[in-house]
Amino acid sequence: QVQLVESGGGLVQAGGSLRLACAASGRTFSGHTVGWFRQAPGKAREFVGAVSGGNHFTAYGDSVKGRFTIARDNAKNTVYLQMNSLKPEDTAAYYCAADPIWGHRRAEDYDYWGQGTQVTVSS
Repeated sequence: QVQLVESGGGLVQAGGSLRLACAASGRTFSGHTVGWFRQAPGKAREFVGAVSGGNHFTAYGDSVKGRFTIARDNAKNTVYLQMNSLKPEDTAAYYCAADPIWGHRRAEDYDYWGQGTQVTVSS
């Protein structure tokens, strides 16, 4: 069992930065892929990026590639999403999720979810 709690959301101007954190509990966390997803009102949940359990691999969605970076600290059971050059279209609720398998980009493939944190980017 893995429990996840996101933090760090807020209001930021376009061009600014935010860092989200996903704090996890559970003995098997270090072996899980952690993904970040986002969901804007009326839209489907979108894959933002993911980091493998051993911190060897990362993957990003096309809309955030080059602007967002995922980092993982297994000693602190925390995964970070650094978001730079934010745009109004990045406004969404951001969720972290855990999956025992690397390589998934669909939300339905992830077993554990946090409650989400809101990011709002003003123009």
